[in-house]
Amino acid sequence: MNIIDIIEQEGMRKDLPELRVGDTIVVYVKVIEGNRERVQAYEGTLIARKNSGIRETITVRHITKSGGFGVERTFPLHSPKIDHIEVKQKGYVRRAKLYYLRERSGKSAKVRPAKNVVKSDK
Repeated sequence: MNIIDIIEQEGMRKDLPELRVGDTIVVYVKVIEGNRERVQAYEGTLIARKNSGIRETITVRHITKSGGFGVERTFPLHSPKIDHIEVKQKGYVRRAKLYYLRERSGKSAKVRPAKNVVKSDK
């Protein structure tokens, strides 16, 4: 193992839950306003995971309540700005990236919950 891999291992988080594309998650982000720091929650559907190791990022899509339009944020998964991540609901999808949700609205933009899925013994 070279020195770069050792440094990357030190910076990686160990407290992350199991995240899969399609899950509804809440990302608690540390926000600095002036001289104060607070934690802000960002809830949405996990639509993409990219890269691996310390460079891994997740993209979370949220539909606003006021305007009804979609907002996406990309978070570095191992960033110290992320306080913690909570999985609200597991989702069942058959794609690695859910970019098709960008063109959909209403009920067609929902992801099926994973608890209703029957797995076969194949």
